[in-house]
Amino acid sequence: MKKLSTIIVLTTTLLLMGNVFAQSRYVAEDAWGFGFGFTYPRYISINNAVVQSSSFYGGHLSIQRNFSEHIGIRLKAAYNHVEATYQVAPKVGEFVTNDMITGDVDLLYYFVPCEPWSPYLVIGSGVNYHEPENALSPLIADEGTNLVAQLNVGAGMEITIGYDWRVKLEVVYHSMWNSKIDGNFGSSNGLFGGTANDTWVNADVGILYYFSKGEPSKICQLYTGIAEVDYDKIEDIVRRYQTDPTEIDYNRIEDIVKRYSQRPVKDKWTLVGVNFDFNKATLRPEAFPILSNAAEILLTYTDVSVDIVGHTDQVGSDRYNDKISLQRAESVKKYLIAKGVDANRLNTVGKGKRELLFNENDPTSRFYNRRIEFRVK
Repeated sequence: MKKLSTIIVLTTTLLLMGNVFAQSRYVAEDAWGFGFGFTYPRYISINNAVVQSSSFYGGHLSIQRNFSEHIGIRLKAAYNHVEATYQVAPKVGEFVTNDMITGDVDLLYYFVPCEPWSPYLVIGSGVNYHEPENALSPLIADEGTNLVAQLNVGAGMEITIGYDWRVKLEVVYHSMWNSKIDGNFGSSNGLFGGTANDTWVNADVGILYYFSKGEPSKICQLYTGIAEVDYDKIEDIVRRYQTDPTEIDYNRIEDIVKRYSQRPVKDKWTLVGVNFDFNKATLRPEAFPILSNAAEILLTYTDVSVDIVGHTDQVGSDRYNDKISLQRAESVKKYLIAKGVDANRLNTVGKGKRELLFNENDPTSRFYNRRIEFRVK
């Protein structure tokens, strides 16, 4: 067991040494995952017995469904082998061994899903099928079997090691419905019977593989500002905004932003490249590096306050366009606040379709009309 534990620790350490990327690029809005690994079980409270054996081992399999970045449900099956030594007559000093097979349904809540090290809470219930050998109580025959409910409460950590792969570390406390999993029957007050019931704990080390994912997380992109960027789209946007022909030859999006974004020293500051899909107020991936640059400028010029002005294209009613243009401005404000800009310096305005950048009604012109501008106060 010591050699096995050493191998597990070394393998995990080597995998984590290569984890130098941002978690946000690997988090989805929803996902399916399959898990497996090793389990280390221990008794916590049992009747008239003490733990004096080193024979504790087990393994687990699981499948889980993450409905969002924060919430998931897991089905878990595990095998656990535990031993204890009796301290009552007539079997003082004798071992009672126990093979347990458990099946649980657990709710998982991830506190900070966008981080490479993501802690989570576990709460659920299940069943425990156990076979205590050398049982002390006459109510439990030798080689007898039992099936009992259990309540689960615990916590864990999910650590990113690849696009679809995670290392999982977890500790879960189990309270039994009765007090005879150790082979010695005692009093019980139901599932919440406190010290009258048997309890045990397991520590798991395993791997979780996400074999199916939904759309990339917008929450995590908003948090970090990291996203896949369409450089050709940005270059096209920059060209269209420019009044004079200019040669554009950039290797990185930051170069485009720094050369063409205006500093907030003028009344009107156009965020080149912050445009929206039709009927949407969700930030597009190419907007994140531009807004990140805007946040840096605002953090540098701490005395500057701005109106964040949202615009729409010419399709739709004035009332609806005023509403969605304000929502677009609010999306930008939330991002800037997440980057550290004081909310008191940011005011949102929805201009709807009253200030079109291009009067043409073709799809490209309408796309560029759906934009964000800063107006310095």
